[in-house]
Amino acid sequence: MENIVQNNLSANKKKIVQHFNKIAAHRDTWLQRSRYYYRDIQQFMAFNIPTDSSVLEIGCGTGQLLHDLKPRKGAGIDISPEMIKIAKAKFPDLEFNVMDGENLCLEGSFDYVILTDTLCYLEDIQQLFKQIKKVITPNSRVIITYHNFLWQPLLKMAEFIGLKMPQERLNWLDRGDFENLLSLEGYDIIKSGKRFLFPKYLPVLSHVVNRYIAFLPFFNRLCLTGYLIARLLPHDGNLLKKSSVSIIIPARNEQGNIENAVKRIPNMGSHTEIIFIEGHSQDDTLKEIKRVADCFTTGYDITYDTQKGFGKGDAVRKGFDMARGDILMILDADLTVPPEDLPKFYNAIATGRGEFINGSRLVYPLENDSMRTLNILGNKFFSLMFTWLLGQRLKDTLCGTKVISRKNYEKIKANRLYFGEFDPFGDFDLIFGAAKLNLKIIELPIRYGAREYGDTNISRFRHGWLLLKMVAFAMNKIKFV
Repeated sequence: MENIVQNNLSANKKKIVQHFNKIAAHRDTWLQRSRYYYRDIQQFMAFNIPTDSSVLEIGCGTGQLLHDLKPRKGAGIDISPEMIKIAKAKFPDLEFNVMDGENLCLEGSFDYVILTDTLCYLEDIQQLFKQIKKVITPNSRVIITYHNFLWQPLLKMAEFIGLKMPQERLNWLDRGDFENLLSLEGYDIIKSGKRFLFPKYLPVLSHVVNRYIAFLPFFNRLCLTGYLIARLLPHDGNLLKKSSVSIIIPARNEQGNIENAVKRIPNMGSHTEIIFIEGHSQDDTLKEIKRVADCFTTGYDITYDTQKGFGKGDAVRKGFDMARGDILMILDADLTVPPEDLPKFYNAIATGRGEFINGSRLVYPLENDSMRTLNILGNKFFSLMFTWLLGQRLKDTLCGTKVISRKNYEKIKANRLYFGEFDPFGDFDLIFGAAKLNLKIIELPIRYGAREYGDTNISRFRHGWLLLKMVAFAMNKIKFV
């Protein structure tokens, strides 16, 4: 295989191979010399790739990064035989092959495919993106890092004076070029951005600059490392057509809305399950839930329970744990989001257009008295903050209607220790979890109506202060990493 690869290379690629074969023995020395930079790359990859994932690294060098990610199944390919020889000796538990990324020949699929400053050595990047489709599914993620074009003169100077490993680049493209090529091959960009402004370590200064200042407007444009996280768009428009649905309805002091909720919820997928979670109501909400469940038996699947803890987040988690459906939906019992709109959420996730569907109340005009002015301003503020924090656009973080597959919710649940039990509402537990897993977040506009029964359970100022604290918490857990 190695001889076949080498014989089929162009003159430019043979030059690249000769270059890397020559420096292979010194590769780890260069990594150690620039360990502050490489540690940032490793931390970025580790944040986005859960331990025990299956990972393919294209342009793996001597295999150090792949090893550090602790994959369940790890494979690395590189065009340099000398690099692969060293990688195999260092990490015999991983699979390494001499291979040209523009002509992939691997069996099976991977959860993650990573490329760290690799695209600059390729002759045909679009061909690479085409080849990667052989080893991924729509649930896989492709993570790319590259150097900001603005740094080209400084990096060249660093190579000249011996501060940086010498490179033989075939191209120098930037984010717009990569995004265009990914789009041409049927990929969907989930997240993109820049990080790492100060590449040399100086106590305190480097930490402050790279962890905080680097993510501020203007300064972020100057960062050294650019990144893209993409997924393959699903070809089948009805991936979850026959999936079952569980609708979780947290209900506290909502006695007058219970029967209407059941009557107005349409059937979706292969089966629709309705789960009420009663939250220590002061009215007869629980009694009404029991009555409705007893009355609506033909054609309905209704279950219920009373939460042991407090808060909507606790109710949602209990409902999700009880659910048997493939798709999990949250519907607020106040019915300000029309139950008749739920099929739109179902279709968005069933076609694969999104993996976490979030309702947005701030697109269509609001009904009179459906949302106070201060609430609207608060929602808009948190929308701007979370769009910046998560790297994906969110117009309405506080809409109660959210939809996710059971499979992805189980991943969020397994990863919950990273954030902890910090969210009494449940909205941000799901949003943060989806963002960390790099799920495709889609906002679906809905018409938000006024309450017909009862009063809101939200305290604008007390809960608003809590949300501000959660924003600060998320900065350190999501943005400043």
